[in-house]
Amino acid sequence: MTKIALITGASRGLGAALARALAPTHHIIAVAKTVGALEELDDAIQTAGGAATLAPMDITVDAAMQQLCRGVFDRWGKLDLWLHPAIHAAPLAPAGHIGPKDLTKSIAINIEATARLIAYVSPLLGHDGRAVFFDDPRAGQQFFGAYGATKAAQIALARSWQAESARTGPLVQIVTPKPMPTATRARFYPGEDRSKLADPMAEATRLLPGILAG
Repeated sequence: MTKIALITGASRGLGAALARALAPTHHIIAVAKTVGALEELDDAIQTAGGAATLAPMDITVDAAMQQLCRGVFDRWGKLDLWLHPAIHAAPLAPAGHIGPKDLTKSIAINIEATARLIAYVSPLLGHDGRAVFFDDPRAGQQFFGAYGATKAAQIALARSWQAESARTGPLVQIVTPKPMPTATRARFYPGEDRSKLADPMAEATRLLPGILAG
């Protein structure tokens, strides 16, 4: 039976690389807002002989995520793997000058959407599935207030779920990728030498054996 992998935040960067790396062994459900990028990912997966279901959805829309998970259940009855690299990178700013809209969006994507998805995806993973979150420890760093606080909260949710499901499943993993030349990082370090950063495809290839082995 074909294994099913849900990737929320699949259109670019590490999410897209993980989708391509998993495609030989999994049917990919690729979730992101950018339709064009999802279509490019689909082309790459099909060229490599894999198959994907594109879900151009906003993870902050509760009804859309309910529809997504109900659709997964109706078609496949389960998920084997959920990867959640989706994140909002708010502009860097002093803690006293964080824009209200930036903070609200960071909370909505990085915390609230993650909490809802855990609730909706957990039954699909059951006892034997696995979920993977991607840490980027910035909490307490200067100018990273909005991103650092909400990313830390996202990982705190994941760690709680990990502890709660340790005996019953699903298996919850938290991994820390190497710095990559992603759009998120470019917002934080626009002038850095990107040639020294890890290629997303190489990083996906490095991380997947540990993810799949548990």
